[in-house]
Amino acid sequence: MVSYTQGETDLNDETPGTNDLHVLGIAGSLRANSFNLALLRTAQKLVPPGMAIDIFNIAGLPLYDGDLEEQGDPESVTSWKAAIKAADAILIVTPEYNYGIPGVLKNAIDWASRPPGKSALMEKPAAIMGATPGTGGTARAQLQLRQTLAATRVQVMVQPEIFVATAHEKFDKEGRLTDETTGKYVSKLLVALAAWTARFRQSGS
Repeated sequence: MVSYTQGETDLNDETPGTNDLHVLGIAGSLRANSFNLALLRTAQKLVPPGMAIDIFNIAGLPLYDGDLEEQGDPESVTSWKAAIKAADAILIVTPEYNYGIPGVLKNAIDWASRPPGKSALMEKPAAIMGATPGTGGTARAQLQLRQTLAATRVQVMVQPEIFVATAHEKFDKEGRLTDETTGKYVSKLLVALAAWTARFRQSGS
């Protein structure tokens, strides 16, 4: 099952109005064969014209520690913040662990949110989606992620929403998406993200 919701305004009818749209992709799982990483790689292949997705691996980030931060950001953190700043938008794909987001994803967000008032995440357009072998489609994790990102002033699209359930039935052993319906939903989300990002460019945010 794939659950997909979309608001009354069809963003797919809007012209993104942008060239060379650089999206930073983040998978909330560290597993090499993660369904969420596979979903993110699928998004890389389904981008609309003018968009490119680069994936940042958050595995190398240390646990957030204020004492460590006072000594200066570690190199991996500096690279993480620089990647966010260089991106026009963010795409986060998260699994659901115990009704919430993985600790590694929360840790990455915590590092990126520093220092207060000068966060690399501030006013950055973003979209989220998630995949799970279960039937919930990561709905609870995505809700928690929205709450966390609200504190960092990330501008997350409200809709479309994509919740990929029973993911093991939609990807092959090589991580290739085999479910055509899911692919269509991912394509629609990416077009919507392009239009969403264009709105912030036009407003000068």
